[in-house]
Amino acid sequence: MTVAIDRATGKRSGDRPPRAGRAGRLKHAYQKYWYAFAMIVPVVVVLGVLVLYPLAYGFYLTLTDANSLNSARTIGVNEIEATYKFIGLDNYADILWGETSYDRFWSHFIWTIVWTAACVCLHYTIGLGLALLLNQKLRGRTFYRLILILPWAVPTFVTVFGWRFMLADAGIINSGLESLGLPTPLWLEDTFWQRFAAIMVNTWCGVPFMMVSLLGGLQSIDGTLYEAAEMDGASAWQRFRHVTLPGLRSVSSTVVLLGIIWTFNQFAVIFLLFGNTAPDAQILVTWAYQLGFGQQPRDFAQSAAYGMLLLAILIVFTSFYRRWLNRNEQQLAI
Repeated sequence: MTVAIDRATGKRSGDRPPRAGRAGRLKHAYQKYWYAFAMIVPVVVVLGVLVLYPLAYGFYLTLTDANSLNSARTIGVNEIEATYKFIGLDNYADILWGETSYDRFWSHFIWTIVWTAACVCLHYTIGLGLALLLNQKLRGRTFYRLILILPWAVPTFVTVFGWRFMLADAGIINSGLESLGLPTPLWLEDTFWQRFAAIMVNTWCGVPFMMVSLLGGLQSIDGTLYEAAEMDGASAWQRFRHVTLPGLRSVSSTVVLLGIIWTFNQFAVIFLLFGNTAPDAQILVTWAYQLGFGQQPRDFAQSAAYGMLLLAILIVFTSFYRRWLNRNEQQLAI
């Protein structure tokens, strides 16, 4: 084997160039993509200030017994130093396995699961039905789309306050039921009807998002698939089952995951509808708020621990959900 030698440089043509160190590679990457780093830095700073720092500080609080009585505060010209102490994982143990853990955590956790499952199922079912309807060639279809998307366009606090007025004892809903000779539920007082009202209001707020997302998915399905299925003698149900639903699989998996995360953390509907007057209708996120800001003394440590548990629950659920979807996609591919 012959190796040519470059007379100008004295290097053999078969020699590999020396490997650059890690510092050299970073310097080369920075020189080549400096504009990308410059655009990312503001985002990293904002995320660090608004997300990472509060998350780290919140986790630190969960390891203490901090409340409004032993935290640092200023009264007039006097500055009182913090006196709370480090207690490790006692807050988590108290929430999950304490003497009153069922009343404070597990009962709210079970209701949060029921609330999330009921709302997302109604969101998806009603949204899919409306999307199928609006995907047809109807006169005034644009007008119907505009009307049906209004609950999503209106600010949430306006929608919830409107429902609160309508659900009051002398509101339009009970007045209508009374005029028909029907019983008038205590929507904002009785535990069962409070929960029913919360699901109803959140369904009203969440259906438009599902409808718009699924309508986009329906319009992306190739129309020739329906024509081929119809030529093969498939009924409307068979076309829906074997063409529409598989065509919506990717969109459905995404919107259902987003719907679960949003509904599980849906603070505005419960808080604006009931405030602190419905303890049995509180989901975990609003219950955590009540502990930290709606009572005296305000229990910052327990409230932060609830927040960490909420985050952990959603991370675990999302990881299992994505694995389940990937497994199903692999089975369908085979």
